[in-house]
Amino acid sequence: MDSSSEGVARSGDEDGVGSPPQVAVVEPVAAVEAVVEKAVTAIAPASLSPSRAGDFMQCPLLYRFRVIDRLPEKPSAAATRGTLVHAVLERLFDAPAAERTAPRARSLVPGQWDRLRESRPEVVELFADDPEGERLSGWLAEAEQLVERWFTLEDPTRLEPAERELFVETELESGLRLRGIIDRVDVAPTGEVRIVDYKTGKAPRPEYAESALFQMKFYALVVWRLKKVIPRRLQLVYLGSGDVLTYDPVLADLERVERKLLALWEAIRLATETGEWRPRPTKLCGWCDHQAHCPEFGGTPPPYPLPVRPAGGTVRG
Repeated sequence: MDSSSEGVARSGDEDGVGSPPQVAVVEPVAAVEAVVEKAVTAIAPASLSPSRAGDFMQCPLLYRFRVIDRLPEKPSAAATRGTLVHAVLERLFDAPAAERTAPRARSLVPGQWDRLRESRPEVVELFADDPEGERLSGWLAEAEQLVERWFTLEDPTRLEPAERELFVETELESGLRLRGIIDRVDVAPTGEVRIVDYKTGKAPRPEYAESALFQMKFYALVVWRLKKVIPRRLQLVYLGSGDVLTYDPVLADLERVERKLLALWEAIRLATETGEWRPRPTKLCGWCDHQAHCPEFGGTPPPYPLPVRPAGGTVRG
């Protein structure tokens, strides 16, 4: 699961990024001390996930806001629904094969919603203006429909995943650390590996398929580096449209992805050292939570919390 179309990535897919600290109102002198303290304690990016790689490719300034500044983002209904559906599909495999039915999967939705509210209380504000619960009921019904559609695309009674919600991490020879969470890993009796990712949105148009597969090739690269096995198949299951996109990678694919990630990481390293994170306006800006801090919308980014190194100069703290 990635965080581009479905919003919030899980903790293992956040390159060490946690929830942003609460900011208190302070006096001017204390404010300066707070900035200094932040500069001392801020940590430069140390790893890369598919979600954060996608952020940088979409907009370097967005990457900075999420990874370095750790600016808060409001939960969205679509992103939270994606998280809920993923949890249901993961938990369904706890049941014996014969009991993995659509009615059982639908019955898991309320309980997983309760667990989600407990682990992430901020999602409750999605329905703060819904005292009668009508919007919440409709939203839960949509989640149930997505879960039920999965049964038209795969038969869970014939699947025994080797791994679910698998956190993977590896370090390349260059020192770049890659990490992420794979929704499902299937291993055939012959040892062939299939990597599966659920998407609660719709399948992309063919011209955008390569972009959609980037995340899966990222995971395939990590598995190859960890296990010395090239996954036989990469599979994207789009519950929003009822489509399944598959791709069978070869070694050349993974080598190309590795070269791309190394170039991307070098660009991130340079931006981290210079503090130059340029916005890249696209139609996606309309959904960005950080317009108030973005120069493209007349905003000002927060003071940069890391030391900077001007081109050809020395580090400035």
